[in-house]
Amino acid sequence: MAIHRKRFRVEEAIVGEMPSPEMIEEAAPMHSEIMAELRAIRAQMAKGIAPVPLSGSAAMAAIDASTAHELSEARTMLETYRAQIEQCEKLKIELDLIHDAIDRTKREIATLHGKSFDGAEMAKVNGELGAVVGGTEQATQQILEAAEAIDQSASALAKVDSADQQKRLSDDIQERVISIFEACNFQDLTGQRISKVMTTMKFIEQHINSMMDIWGGVDAIKAHVTPQVDNRSEDDKLLNGPKLSGDVGHASQDDIDALFD
Repeated sequence: MAIHRKRFRVEEAIVGEMPSPEMIEEAAPMHSEIMAELRAIRAQMAKGIAPVPLSGSAAMAAIDASTAHELSEARTMLETYRAQIEQCEKLKIELDLIHDAIDRTKREIATLHGKSFDGAEMAKVNGELGAVVGGTEQATQQILEAAEAIDQSASALAKVDSADQQKRLSDDIQERVISIFEACNFQDLTGQRISKVMTTMKFIEQHINSMMDIWGGVDAIKAHVTPQVDNRSEDDKLLNGPKLSGDVGHASQDDIDALFD
């Protein structure tokens, strides 16, 4: 139990009236608030902020400056995040385009594989080309044999005097001529077979061009084409086959004739 000493009149006159315990308790929160403000100012000073007077306006100015600095840093960081987000969005768009191009290319390859490059279709193309070669060879042989027979019959016709022999030779020549006409029909079948092959080739070419367009067109593809190296021998390099209209690098008949002059 606390014992309160009675104060004498002399002490009251010299010291004055002492604060009561109630007044001390009322001042305690204000004291804590002041100490908290002092600790905050000390912390800011430790970060490099110049010391400011303890007056209210100067303290508020320092706090406002610190707040503005933090807001500026936050805005800078936010702008950086926004720029990074924009870059990520652009990257996503590019990746989506690449994914779409790959998917379309897969569809084109699947179409080619299903309709052109499977075993049955390519075997059919090979069969048509083989039939063209075989039919051309057979017709050529038939025409040559008929022409040779006509030549022999014509030579014999000039030497015989009998009307019957002349008639037989004439009939033979006519039969050989008919045989030549029949052999020439091979070109109609050859044209039909080649048309089938060309249809398949055009189908393949169309889808290959579509794949090239997916990846930027012919010009973009040319940039990645490796240089071609001609590994043929010297004799093979001279065998270029029949000359087409507009082809270069072929010797004309005049050039050949000039070699023998």
